[in-house]
Amino acid sequence: MQTKNLTIGQFAKAVGVGVETVRYYQRQGLLAVPQQTQGIRRYAEPDIRQLRFIKNAQKAGFTLKEIKELIALDASADHERAYDIASERLKALDEHIAELQEARNQLNSLANECASKRQGQCCAILAAFEA
Repeated sequence: MQTKNLTIGQFAKAVGVGVETVRYYQRQGLLAVPQQTQGIRRYAEPDIRQLRFIKNAQKAGFTLKEIKELIALDASADHERAYDIASERLKALDEHIAELQEARNQLNSLANECASKRQGQCCAILAAFEA
């Protein structure tokens, strides 16, 4: 399949997203809407690279707003701002990881306490969530 003449369905499938995802990204200004040729919009390799960039940036934890800014920065080659955005995202991810680890530790403690209780005693997990 040529990557310069893909329909929206073929384009979406090539990157592993749905057609509605492509349309949503277009509405958000993350992807360009190609011109119609014979009534059909056709996508090419640069479009695939752009969509893969979006998906990979999402996997790295960037928001769509941040991704849009990164795309704009790519055109201007503002590497310093791109670094700042990545640093901010890394800090936010580290904070989220710390929160998740704390939640895991608390749940693990409750589960251990619950496992050590005998039948008929109050369940530590249920009691903790009722408080």
